[in-house]
Amino acid sequence: MISFRNILFLFLLLVIPSTTTFSQNNGLSLEKTKLLIKEATGLMLDGKHEESLIKSRLALKESINLKDNVLIANCYNTIAANFDQLTEFEKAFFYYKKGLLYAEKTNNNKLKNWLNNNLANIYCFNKKEYKKGISYYKKSLIYSNKIHDSAQIVFTNLNITWAYFDIGKFKEGLPYLNFINRHHSKHGNSNTIVALNMLNGMYHSHNNNSEKAILHFEKAIALGQKDSDKSDLSYTYLEYSKFLSKFKNYKKAFDNLERYKDLSEEINNVEKLKKANVAGINLELDEYKREIDNIESKYKTKEQLLIESQTKNKRISIIIISALIIIIILLYFFIQNTKLKQKNKLKDIQSKIQRNIINASINGQELERKKIASFLHDNISALLSSADMHLSVLYAKNPSKSDELTKTKAILREAHDKVRDLSHELIPSLLIRFGLFYALQDLCEKNSNSSLNFEYISSENIKKRYHEDFEMKMYFIITELLNNIIKHSQASQAKLSLFEKKENLIIKIIDNGQGFNTKKFNIIEGFGLNQIRARIKNMDGKIRIKSQINSGTTILIQVPIEYKKT
Repeated sequence: MISFRNILFLFLLLVIPSTTTFSQNNGLSLEKTKLLIKEATGLMLDGKHEESLIKSRLALKESINLKDNVLIANCYNTIAANFDQLTEFEKAFFYYKKGLLYAEKTNNNKLKNWLNNNLANIYCFNKKEYKKGISYYKKSLIYSNKIHDSAQIVFTNLNITWAYFDIGKFKEGLPYLNFINRHHSKHGNSNTIVALNMLNGMYHSHNNNSEKAILHFEKAIALGQKDSDKSDLSYTYLEYSKFLSKFKNYKKAFDNLERYKDLSEEINNVEKLKKANVAGINLELDEYKREIDNIESKYKTKEQLLIESQTKNKRISIIIISALIIIIILLYFFIQNTKLKQKNKLKDIQSKIQRNIINASINGQELERKKIASFLHDNISALLSSADMHLSVLYAKNPSKSDELTKTKAILREAHDKVRDLSHELIPSLLIRFGLFYALQDLCEKNSNSSLNFEYISSENIKKRYHEDFEMKMYFIITELLNNIIKHSQASQAKLSLFEKKENLIIKIIDNGQGFNTKKFNIIEGFGLNQIRARIKNMDGKIRIKSQINSGTTILIQVPIEYKKT
């Protein structure tokens, strides 16, 4: 909704009728009535609605006695404008209608222009009957042209443009928008410049011209923030939010929607305050209404009675519209929630795929280790041993024992030893022959030196065996963690503890090194903690890392045990 109706209060004094020819007997009553109308209008503009309504009622009584249709129409216009400001739109609509009935009997085109415009505002803003509202705006435009009021012509074109755009009829509204863009700089005013920029933004948004749409919306917001009337700014935020959502700039759309909600709440609070301020005079306002109705009763027409009966349906319309709005809002949040769930589900799938890739890669590496170690031990090592044996026989039979034969024998044995060492490094023979606990104890002893001491603690039997693949996976995980301590921790003491608990293997590794920031461990090159975490998770295990700078590191691992197949 655009606050075009707020501008009408600046023009009410302009529609006070010029001097009309009456007899000398009516001269004093005429001047008194015109003065009362001016005073009532001034009080209304000052926000003194109770006093304005009292004077309007007296002026109406005098106007009816004078049978002056221009004065009567003006009185009803002022009464309606008071209720309009008090957000009593149903009452305002009733009296605008009455005012127009009398204005149509006159030649005052300025008065007819404003009453048609005011009725159009209520049809569009409050009743949401855009077809009727637009027809009244077009009548207002006819009268604006008759009185040659350029500013009013621009203003009415602006109203028509907004009404068409608000119901999505951009093609019908475009000619009126083009007219405003051509003539606003010369005949428009600062009160409508925010609305004009917003309408241009809406049009370019509809035509997917994002660059021009952003330009106009941003300009409307900048100007609206300087303006005292925040209604146009409020709906600029709303329309800008719709545009940004359309182009999937959801963050900025949400920010503008929040600004719209905050500003709307501020405006609504002001409206509530107005209603609260006039709560004490509601009974008097109703009394004035009854008295005015009594004065006017003999002038009622069938059309007026029909209007009164139609207003009874307003509550049903409001309830239906409110229900539709609530359903739309709930549907919007439901769709957003569904999208968020789908997005989180996709992230989980991607994370699972990444873990599977890491585990598949490491499993492949371990399988290759096993194959290479087996090949070296069973084939290359055996061939080298066989060659050494044959060379030893030849060496024994050869009385000369040449240097070349001696060197060849030494080289062959050195190659055999290196192949054996490489095979043990790929798959430690202690792990294969004696099991995980024995191999880890030996690993701690080998890595201990004068600078760093590894302490091994376990309550389990050192000869206990698990499934071969399980032992191999745990051995290389623990080896990687111990290597991290050696390479990165600068520790002097480290401790490896192992024990079983409810068919889970509990591993605890502690060092007194320099520690690290656990929130950034994934970017610390060489640690390999992400791969270790993925491996343990793939084994349905858990890992917890506790570390602080200069306070050492504690790593706790819990993994379900895989026993040997019986």
